[in-house]
Amino acid sequence: MPIEAESPEERGYNNIAFNLAESSVSDFNFKDLNFDVKDITLCYGDHKGLPELRQMLAERYKMKPEHFIITPGAAAGLFIVSTSILNKQNRLLVQRPNYITNIETPRLQECEIDYIDLKFEESYQFDLFKLNTMAQKRPALISITTPHNPTGTALNEDELNETIEITEKNNSYLLVDETYRDLSFNKALPLAASLSDKVISVSSVSKAFGLPGIRIGWIACKNKRLLETFLAAKEQIFICNSVLDENVALFYFKNENRFFPSVKKHIAHNFAILKNFMQNTKNLEWVEPQGGVVCYPRIKSRINYTLFYDTLYKKYKTIVGPGHWFETDKRYMRIGFGWPTAEELQKGLENIDKTIESLK
Repeated sequence: MPIEAESPEERGYNNIAFNLAESSVSDFNFKDLNFDVKDITLCYGDHKGLPELRQMLAERYKMKPEHFIITPGAAAGLFIVSTSILNKQNRLLVQRPNYITNIETPRLQECEIDYIDLKFEESYQFDLFKLNTMAQKRPALISITTPHNPTGTALNEDELNETIEITEKNNSYLLVDETYRDLSFNKALPLAASLSDKVISVSSVSKAFGLPGIRIGWIACKNKRLLETFLAAKEQIFICNSVLDENVALFYFKNENRFFPSVKKHIAHNFAILKNFMQNTKNLEWVEPQGGVVCYPRIKSRINYTLFYDTLYKKYKTIVGPGHWFETDKRYMRIGFGWPTAEELQKGLENIDKTIESLK
């Protein structure tokens, strides 16, 4: 996939000066956690996940420990859900653009796919009327993301409840990718899976908490039969998680008050820089995000967009997430504002402006 082949990891971080392509907060350094690994037994862990970690997630999201399966990152959770529910004989209804795993894995299953396309002209709002109409085809799975990647838009509580009602009415399941939930700019909604046994929530410690290297995510669901299927799938692929990774995640959440406030402070500062830039630039227009660390603006001018990305990288050592990563026009780009330093973000945004100006 382009999003992987052209990622910062593939380009090499040493070749990038201003990285605005990341969709997560800044990465923690292990030494800053001050975590002692000496007492961890390197065994096969609990197949559902470390019991203490599941208990902590249950308390955090007002569910029960048995409602959680810990997975090697949210990507693994999304893969497990799609491959457990979807097949050639059924249908998926999914938002687009989207985190590409939510589309590519269902394609692997060769199911029928219907898209609810989010449009810039409609402020990237989720069209519930269209959802209600298209859901009458009774898809096996409806897949949404909130706060949304790549646009940063989010459902409010009434919209989430209506989406769940439509799901239940059509005897579907609802997958809610909630990896940015803890970075909502407004009051965070209840974990979607806590609201119905037809809902599956997936999240991780990667995007919001700065721990992508430990590969810990989770599936949350109150449906016992579904959870048994998800666990069977996990056991066939992974057996269990890394017990080291699970214990690092548990340590982080136990000490969240030491770590997370600085993350939120950094995001707030960077978002102010981004917002000021967007209010003053003549070259981009956007829909202001409501959560997460990404937005999805578009270039106002008709320029050579391929040359834009090429020049931005080769001349200015700056990268963003081009629109073709998300199967949209290259006029659009995902800008990640949570990963770079404030200085890197400011300079990277200025480089975007300079590049567009040079191609007009």
